[in-house]
Amino acid sequence: MSLVKKFATVASGTLMSRALGFGREMLMAAALGTGPVADAFNAAFQFPNTFRRLFAEGAFNAAFVPLFAKEIETHGTDGAKRFSEEVFGVLFTALLALTIVMELAMPLIVRYLVAPGFASTPGKFDTTVTLATIMFPYLICMSLGAMMAGMLNSLRRYFAAAVAPVFLNIILIGVLAYAWYKGADARTVGFGLAWGVLAAGLVQLAIVWVAVRHAGISIGFRRPKMTPSVKRLLILALPAAITGGITQINQLIGTAIASAQNSAVSSLAYADRIYQLPLGVVGVAVAIVLLPELSRALKSGNLIEAANLQNRSVEFTLFLTLPAAAALWIMSEPIVRLVYERGAFAANHSTPSVAAILAIFGLGLPAFVLIKAFTPGYFAREDTRTPMIFAAISVAVNVTTALTLFPSMGAPGIAVASAVAGWVNALMLLGVLIRRGHWGRDVPLMKRIPRLVLSAIVMAVALYFAEHWFAVRLGPGSPLVVKATTLLTLVAGGALLYFIAAFVTGGADFGMIRRNVRRGTAKAPSPAAKTEADD
Repeated sequence: MSLVKKFATVASGTLMSRALGFGREMLMAAALGTGPVADAFNAAFQFPNTFRRLFAEGAFNAAFVPLFAKEIETHGTDGAKRFSEEVFGVLFTALLALTIVMELAMPLIVRYLVAPGFASTPGKFDTTVTLATIMFPYLICMSLGAMMAGMLNSLRRYFAAAVAPVFLNIILIGVLAYAWYKGADARTVGFGLAWGVLAAGLVQLAIVWVAVRHAGISIGFRRPKMTPSVKRLLILALPAAITGGITQINQLIGTAIASAQNSAVSSLAYADRIYQLPLGVVGVAVAIVLLPELSRALKSGNLIEAANLQNRSVEFTLFLTLPAAAALWIMSEPIVRLVYERGAFAANHSTPSVAAILAIFGLGLPAFVLIKAFTPGYFAREDTRTPMIFAAISVAVNVTTALTLFPSMGAPGIAVASAVAGWVNALMLLGVLIRRGHWGRDVPLMKRIPRLVLSAIVMAVALYFAEHWFAVRLGPGSPLVVKATTLLTLVAGGALLYFIAAFVTGGADFGMIRRNVRRGTAKAPSPAAKTEADD
C-alpha cells in the first residue's frame, strides 16, 4: 500500500470523527453558548483530553510503536505478544493508581492547574471539579486503547484505530439531542456530556481490543514487572509524551490563563474544534503512518527509503495545509457564523471572539502539522530527548507570550502565543535534522515549497475580495441555507483556484501525485505483514 493510501486510510476515520465533532460542537454551542457551564465543561474536559492526546498521539506512537515493530521483526508475533502483555500489566496498574490520586486531588488540580481563574466563582469552580471527576477515568480507556492502536498501526491495520474516536462524537451528539428533546437546562446538559465522555471511552477501548484480537494477538494480564523492554519503553515514553503532546500542553496552559476571563475558555475550545479538522485529518494521519514506516526503513538500513518517506510526507502535508491555513485566516468569521451562530451562541459577542482566535490558529496550522512530520525522524531513531528539549523551549515561549499578550488582547493573545510556539518548535526540529544529516536535501521539494506558498497567497487574495463581495449573503441576517451555499461555493472555488495555481506554477504536478499514490515499500514483507496476508 502506498504512503498516501495509508494516509488516506487513517485520514478517512479521522475525517469522520472531525465531521461529527462539528455536529457535536454546533449542538453544544446552541445549548450552552460561551456561558459558565460551557467554560466549566471545556476546562474539565481539557484535562483528561490532554492526557489522552499525550498518550494516543504522543508517548505510545513515539515509544511503543518502534519497540513493538522491532519485536515483530526479531521475534515474530509471539515476541510482540509477550512484550505487549508486559507493557499492559505495568500500564494498567500505573493508570489505576494515577486515576485514584487524581480523583482525590481534583479540587486542588482545578484550582491551581486547570482553571485557577474559576476559584473566585464558587458555582463555576464546583461544577468544573465535579465534571472533571466524572470524566478523568476516560484516561484509562484512552491510554490502553492507544497502546492497542499502536499495535494495530505496526501491523498495518490502521482503520479500526482511526475510526474508534468517531464514537465519542456519536455518543455526545446523542446526549445533546436527547437534552434538546427534553428541554434540559445547561447544568443538566453539562453533566450528561460528562457521563457521555466516560461511556465513549469504554466503547472506544472495546473497538480496538476486538481489532487486536482479530489481528491475531490476544493480550492477557501479567503481573506488573519492570522487564528490560518495559524500562526501555518508559525511558523513551516520558520525553516522547512531552514532545508528541506539545500542542496539547500549550492548550492546557492556554486554558489555565484564559480561565481569568469569562467566555475565553469556551471561545478557545470552539475555535480549536474547527482548526482540528485539517490538523487531525492531515497531521495526525501523517504522524501515525510515518512513524512505523520510517522505523522499518531505518531498521532495515534503507536510508534512501527513509529520506524519501520524510520528504514526501512534508510535500503532502504542505500541499494540503497551506490552502487550509489561508482559508481559515481569511474566512474565519463566515465559518464561525455558519457553524456556531444559533441558540445561546451570541452573534454580537461570541462570533467575533471565536473568529479572531480561529484566524490566528490558521497561521499556526502549517507549523503544527510539520511538527507531526518532523518528530518521527527523531522517534524512529529512538531519540526522544532532543524533541523534548525543543518542546520545553516551545512551552516557555508559549507561556511568556501568552502572559504578555493576554491582558491586552484577551483570548486571541493566547492563540498568538500558541502559533508562535508552534513555529519555533517546528523550525528547531527541522534545523537539527538537517545538521545531523538525517534530512536529505530534496531539490524538487525545495522548488515546490515557495510555489505552493505563492498559490496559497493567490487563493487568499481571491477569497478576501469574494468575501467582501458576498458580505450580505454571508452576514448574520442571511438565511442558513444561503450562508451555507455561499460559503461552500467560495471554499470550493478557492480550492479550485489553489490547485490550478499550484499546477501552473509547478508547486504540484501529476508526476508527484502518481509517485505518492503508487509508491509502495520497496522491501520484503515483515512477519507481521505476512501474518496479515495469511489471515
